[in-house]
Amino acid sequence: MYAVIRAGGKQYRVAPGDVIRVEKLGTGTEGEVEFNDVLAVSGSEGEIARPQSEARVVGQVVEEGRGAKILVFHYKRKKQYKKLRGHRQAFSAVRITEIAFDGQSFKAPEIPKKEPKLKRVAASEETKEAASKGSAKKKVAKKSAAKKAPAKKKK
Repeated sequence: MYAVIRAGGKQYRVAPGDVIRVEKLGTGTEGEVEFNDVLAVSGSEGEIARPQSEARVVGQVVEEGRGAKILVFHYKRKKQYKKLRGHRQAFSAVRITEIAFDGQSFKAPEIPKKEPKLKRVAASEETKEAASKGSAKKKVAKKSAAKKAPAKKKK
């Protein structure tokens, strides 16, 4: 099951679970976005139809950011004219969660949310002491090695 939607002046072929990058969207409630401009929907047995009835595609905003910089360079030869501008286009990454059409609803499988890693409580004193002793031994070894090496004489 897939659908063709229009968003930001472009057309996208989407299926449940796909992640697409569209022009920056004003996020809806809790990052939910609904695309009402559905151009085509694939039905059962590979049939493709234009939705006369209500068809909708729902997505979840995963990420918002800005794309890579595009340099725009204007130049006119023999006229001493140069102009350099940069541009970074804002985007929203949307994960398609549901396609609903003609009484049917196709949903993407749920992705378990990542739990934030818990910071460890301060390391025990033994490990702190061992680390400080180890670094002190390394410093002493470097100093003694520097003293033992004979200096080269310059001619």
